[in-house]
Amino acid sequence: MSATFEGLKPPHLWKHFAQILKIPRCSGNEKAVGDYVISVAESLNLERERDNVGNVVIRKKTTPGHENADGVILQGHLDMVCEKNSDVDHDFSKDEIQAEVKGDWVQAKGTTLGSDNGIGVAASLAAMEDENLVHGPLEFLFTVDEETGLTGATKIEPGFLKGKKLLNLDSEEEGVFTIGCAGGADSEVSLSLKRNKSRGGELFKLKLIGFRGGHSGIDINQGRGNAVRLLARMLWQAMKEFSFKLVRMEGGNKRNAIAREAWADFLIDPSQSQDLASSFKKAFDKIKFEFQAVEKEANFSFVKSDGNPDSPLTPDSQQALINLLFTLPHGVISMHPEMKDLVETSTNLAIIHTHQDHAEIICSSRSSVASALEATRNSIAAMCELAKAEVKQPDGYPGWTPDLQSPLLKTLKEVYQKVSQKEPQVGAIHAGLECGIIGEKYPGMDMISFGPTIEHPHSPEERVHAGSVEKFWTFLTSALTDLA
Repeated sequence: MSATFEGLKPPHLWKHFAQILKIPRCSGNEKAVGDYVISVAESLNLERERDNVGNVVIRKKTTPGHENADGVILQGHLDMVCEKNSDVDHDFSKDEIQAEVKGDWVQAKGTTLGSDNGIGVAASLAAMEDENLVHGPLEFLFTVDEETGLTGATKIEPGFLKGKKLLNLDSEEEGVFTIGCAGGADSEVSLSLKRNKSRGGELFKLKLIGFRGGHSGIDINQGRGNAVRLLARMLWQAMKEFSFKLVRMEGGNKRNAIAREAWADFLIDPSQSQDLASSFKKAFDKIKFEFQAVEKEANFSFVKSDGNPDSPLTPDSQQALINLLFTLPHGVISMHPEMKDLVETSTNLAIIHTHQDHAEIICSSRSSVASALEATRNSIAAMCELAKAEVKQPDGYPGWTPDLQSPLLKTLKEVYQKVSQKEPQVGAIHAGLECGIIGEKYPGMDMISFGPTIEHPHSPEERVHAGSVEKFWTFLTSALTDLA
């Protein structure tokens, strides 16, 4: 048990979470953490299987006398969103996550913690080794690459799973049962760029930093600033008053995270620098005022840059890029008409990268209504047509339709009432869960998602409430016993 988590309950869950924090596991790099899961199963002499994409399933035989119970699957994903503050020296490919306990919360030092979904994975490992747990046939499914496209769930082959009921351990509010989620799909935009040979002027950098970012589904209705969109706004305004030559724009690095930082390099006549700096300050002061309730740490810098710049964009390419970034939609498009406070449709202007001859822009859209998702992506495609940009719109992932008559829901509500002395909340979320994909692959699978309280996932503010983890574990083990 890590000294960091000494005294936290249940100790065997925190023991596994401490080990998971030592293993690099950004999306697409889950082999090592998958090896750890398999090593635990081997030590317990449990049946294990790994498919071609890296998904792992472990099978634990039923407690004697409960052989006739339906098989139950505990499911979580192995990967994490790897985000850090720009002033933090951390290499996610090799460095351990540095966790600390502050009051009732566990968080990392300047990076994402990976409690999404590391706590769910740790809970499954703890259940695997718990000899006192009473249960029917159990499977533990650990998927890969959930955060960047639900790839692992998408690639699950028929017959990989045997259970009839699935408990997804990837929700983020203790006492809330999730029984539905949004579907989603990306738009990959490529805008051709032309460059001038002339490099006259001095190189300056405009950078937006300190925005909170967050999950592009769960946090999209929190009114947080999108650094990419706001950078485009400031540059668009500056184009109306000043002459500058844009060299590059960069911002955002995760499709499912709201952009926290963005920057642009451009050439200007140094005699304009003071006036342009004053203009940018006025523009950012307005932004700070608009977002004062939610973006306390947001800031900007405008400084001279060292080094030799690339050739700047032509005026037409510069205008096309800034205009497109400033007009592409971002944020909530509609709220659910029947479920209170639930976003129905949204889109996230996630990433901008400029290359020598083109700009790459990624938009990630979500909706619980398939036709609304299609309409949102069509509007993005229409804007790209106006900008003469190419757009690819690969297939997305399905939503998960709520079933209020679910027998599993009925049972788990009764169990929660018994162990917590209160009713659980039941609802849907505006984020992608693997349940939608698994349900499509295994028709008739009865599914519910729940978990401990995790705040600000996908950002360095991520933290998990330690007391809620204990409640989550107590409910999980009680539910497995009742389902046996």
